Amino acid sequence: MKLLRQTFRAMAAEHDIQLAADDEAAARRAAAAAIADVMRIEAKYSRYRDYSVTTRINRAAGGGAVAIDAETAALLGYADQCYAQSGGLFDITSGVLRRVWDFRRDPPRLPSPSDLAAAVALIGWHDVEWTPSSVRLPRAGMEIDFGGIGKEYAADRVATILLEHGMRHGLVNLGGDIRAVGPQADGTPWRVGIRHPRVQDAAVAGFDLATGGLATSGDYERYFEIAGKRYCHILNPKTGMPVTHWQSMSAVSPLCVVAGSCATIAMLLEAGGPAFLDAQGVQWLGIAADGTLRGPGH
Repeated sequence: MKLLRQTFRAMAAEHDIQLAADDEAAARRAAAAAIADVMRIEAKYSRYRDYSVTTRINRAAGGGAVAIDAETAALLGYADQCYAQSGGLFDITSGVLRRVWDFRRDPPRLPSPSDLAAAVALIGWHDVEWTPSSVRLPRAGMEIDFGGIGKEYAADRVATILLEHGMRHGLVNLGGDIRAVGPQADGTPWRVGIRHPRVQDAAVAGFDLATGGLATSGDYERYFEIAGKRYCHILNPKTGMPVTHWQSMSAVSPLCVVAGSCATIAMLLEAGGPAFLDAQGVQWLGIAADGTLRGPGH
């Protein structure tokens, strides 16, 4: 079998698809179809696209309901499930906090208490009115953001398309969100490293993955430091403040979207993260604030 590796960029990240197949042309066709679907998902759900579903919903906040299709309704249904499982901490209306947390500003600055309170007041998935055919944000200024599940959902879609094209040995890496499409050509699992949260281009651990998804949520992608304290982009929607208990959380599940939401919820639950992950029955690895490794994945 030949190993085909296809790289591409979408969703503000670099992606990689590896396929082992006897027919290289068939593998290229499969990869092309999968990449096209990633681009479709980005165009449909990115809040940066003027004509995306997300933008249409957000622009109508405080007004009437917006019609949605079955795919969007399914994503909202999953977000609703995550909201319930997390006790309201996984909230796809919390993206408004980016208005007060600027992780690119130099020098960095903490939001004022009044600005933070105003942003938090616009958060509340429980207030969103939605059905299988429509969704309405009741307050002007509210937003939804599929960023917490969109890339992971895309990884699962890629796997589905590759399987439909007859691929049985592949690994999908969408900006660190991983989905295995069967083992390597020789039957051995793929070895997937877990990024070291504090050392560039270093792995701190790894998982063997023959099928299923792996995702990591951490405090190292977007953050700033003030007076030696790190403030990261993973924000508690009830307080508007960053989490601090874990440097990163990784989870393994049959679906990448489940692995991703589990990892993020564990970060948001802070000390309660391990109990939640154990209750979900997922394999996990946590790196605590002091750098120690925790969990059955260790």
